[in-house]
Amino acid sequence: MLKVINYPYLLSPTPEEQPQVVEDTVQATYADLIIDYLAQLGIDTVFGVPGGAIEPLLNSLARSERNGGPRLVVARHECGAAFMADGYYRETGKMGVVCSTTGPGATNLITGVASALEDEIPMLVITAQTPLPKFGKRALQESSCTAIDTVGIFRYVTQFNTLISHHEQLEGKLVSAIMAAHRVPNGPVHISIPSDILRAPATINGHIHSDLLIHNFSMSDDSAITRLGEKLGRVNNIVMYIGNGVGKASKQIMEFIELTGAAFVTGPMGKSWVNEKHPQYRGVYGFAGHESAKNLLQHKDVDLILAVGTALGELGTSGWKNDLLNTKLVHIDSSIEHFTRSPMANLHVFGNIDVIFDRLLISVREARKWGRKWDTIPGNKQINANGGYATLAVPEKCYSNDIPIKPQRLMSHLSNYLPENTRIFVDAGNGWSWATHYLTRSNNEGLYRIAMGYGSMAWSIGAAIGSAIANRTAPTLCIVGDGSYLMSAQEITVAAQQKLPVVFLVLNDAAMGMVMHGQKLGKQESIGWELNEINYAAMAQAMGVEGIIIESPEQLEALNLNALFAKNGPTLLDVRIDRNEVPPMGDRIKGLAANNSSATPGG
Repeated sequence: MLKVINYPYLLSPTPEEQPQVVEDTVQATYADLIIDYLAQLGIDTVFGVPGGAIEPLLNSLARSERNGGPRLVVARHECGAAFMADGYYRETGKMGVVCSTTGPGATNLITGVASALEDEIPMLVITAQTPLPKFGKRALQESSCTAIDTVGIFRYVTQFNTLISHHEQLEGKLVSAIMAAHRVPNGPVHISIPSDILRAPATINGHIHSDLLIHNFSMSDDSAITRLGEKLGRVNNIVMYIGNGVGKASKQIMEFIELTGAAFVTGPMGKSWVNEKHPQYRGVYGFAGHESAKNLLQHKDVDLILAVGTALGELGTSGWKNDLLNTKLVHIDSSIEHFTRSPMANLHVFGNIDVIFDRLLISVREARKWGRKWDTIPGNKQINANGGYATLAVPEKCYSNDIPIKPQRLMSHLSNYLPENTRIFVDAGNGWSWATHYLTRSNNEGLYRIAMGYGSMAWSIGAAIGSAIANRTAPTLCIVGDGSYLMSAQEITVAAQQKLPVVFLVLNDAAMGMVMHGQKLGKQESIGWELNEINYAAMAQAMGVEGIIIESPEQLEALNLNALFAKNGPTLLDVRIDRNEVPPMGDRIKGLAANNSSATPGG
C-alpha cells in the first residue's frame, strides 16, 4: 500500500476546495521533503526554469501549490530566477529559493548566485543532476564530476556547496545548507541532487523546529562596547557613516544620532536606511556622492567617526580614501571579515548592530539626563530641489524643461511624486549615478534597493519581480538602463503572467551610458557603447505589457504613478533622457586611472 503524502504545514481544505486527485494515494519523495522544509520556514515561492532532471521537484511543487503550500514561479532565464529570489528575500526577509535543471540550467544561474554572495543575500540554490547510474557516461546535460562539474563551479560563489550522492544524506545536508545561508555574513548555498534521489520514497516526519535553522544569535563584544562608551564620553562631536548592513538597527541608530547631534552620511547602499531629508544628514559619501558628505568627513574638528554596518568596499569609500579610513574611525559591524578593510581604525566593535546600539543608547540617555551634550559639525543647510540638505551637483537641472529630459529632472520628479512606500530597484550603470545623487527619500525602512556588491546588469528586473511576487500590493519601481534592459527584457513577461503592477522605467538614451561617459572622462578610446534606437514601449506592447513613451517634462508631470501601481499588471515607461548629461561619477574614473587599470567602468 502506498503511503499518502503528508504536508504537516497545510490546513485541511474544505470539501469544495478539495483538489481533483487522479490517484488514490501519492508516495512522498525526497523532493517533497525539501518542499516541506521550505513551508515550515514560511517560504511560499520557489523561482526557476523547468527541465527534465529537475522534474521531480517540480512535481512536488505542483502538488504543494494545489494544497496551499509553496509554489513555482517560472522565469525566462535561470539568472533572472536567481535575481527574483534575491528580490524575494529583500521584501520578506526570508531566504530566497531558486532551482534549475542540470547542465546549462545550472551554469546559467552563476551570475545571479555570485551577485547574492557579494550582496550577502541568503539563498538556497537547488540544481539537478542526471540519475546516478548515468554519471560518467556522457548523458545529455551531465554535470557530474566526470563532465561539466557544476558542483565544482558553484564552489567559488557559495558559502556551502555539496552533491547529494545518497538519499540518506539529503536531510542532513539540507539542514546544513539552510543554516549556512543564515550565518553572518549571509549568502547563497548550493545543493545538487540527482533526479533519481529526488524521486526516491521518503518519510516526512515534520518534527523540526524551523526557527532554530535561521536563528540569529544575539552577540556583542562587551569590552569593545565599554571602550566605545568611554570614547564617546571624551569627545565633543561624532560623525556617522551608515552602511547597508545596519538593517533592522536603523531605528536605534537614528535615535542615537538625534541624542548625540551627530552629523551623518551614508554609503550609496546605506541611504536605504536613513531619512535623507533629516537636518543632520549630509548626503552620500562614495560613488556619485555629494560634496557635503566629503566636506563633513574632511572637517578639521571631527573627533570620532563611527562607521556602522559597512563592508568598506570601493564604491562606498571613494576608493578607500582616508577621509573615512583613518585613526578617528570606529568600525561597528556584525561581520568580522569586514574589519580586514579597516586595520587603521582605533577600535573594532563586533556584534549584532541592534544589540550594540541598544547598549549605547542606555549610556547616552543616562548621560543626557546629567546634561551631557555633543556638538554638531556644521554643514551646508541649503535645501535642495528634493527637500533635503545635501548639496547636489548642478541642482538647477532638477527643474529643467529641456528635451530630451534631463536625468536630474527625472530623479527629482521621482523623489517628489513616488509614494513613500515604493520599493525602488536601481540597476547597474548610469542609473546608479543618477539615483544615488538625485533620488532622495525620507523612508528609512530599506525600500531603496541596489546591488553594488557585484554590479550585475539586469539585476533590478528580476529582483523587482521577486519582490512584487512577495508583496503584490506594494508599489514597485524598477529603474533600468537600456543596455541592461536588453540583457533581460523577456523577464517582464513574468510580471505580465503573474499580473504584477510593477513599473519598469527604462532610461532610453541609445547608449551604454556608464561606458560612454567613463571612456570620455578617462580619456579612453570611444568604443562599444552605442546602441541602436529602440521603441521600448512598442517592444513591451508586443509582450503584452502596456508601454508609455515619455519624451518631455510635461509628459512626465502628467504621469499618474499611483494609477500605474494600482493596475492589474505591469507598465513600461520608455523615458527618453539626454545622454549628453555627464553623471556624477568622476571620482570613480580617477580611482581607476590611479590604479593603472582601464578607466572604463562596467556598463
